Amino acid sequence: MIIEAILKIDPNAEVSVSGSDINTCQIIWHDGNPNNIPKADIEAKMVELQAEYDANQYQRDRATAYPSIQEQLDMQYWDNVNGTTNWEDAIAKVKADNPK
Repeated sequence: MIIEAILKIDPNAEVSVSGSDINTCQIIWHDGNPNNIPKADIEAKMVELQAEYDANQYQRDRATAYPSIQEQLDMQYWDNVNGTTNWEDAIAKVKADNPK
């Protein structure tokens, strides 16, 4: 996540990181400047990115709970043929089970 945070701050940064803990890792700036982005700024961006990730958990939960596209298309076809609402019901259930 350290590199992701650095690239969110500066998309053109050329950097490599050894380790996953911001306090103990070694950040190697490929332009030779060891002070490109202060660690405090990187830490703050990591906290922001984690909060964003956590806030979107419902999206990941829904993605795995939805029926496959093939199943959904089949439901829609048979709903159209039979006048049922199986597809709408299935989607509504996933949304209700995994609210925003």
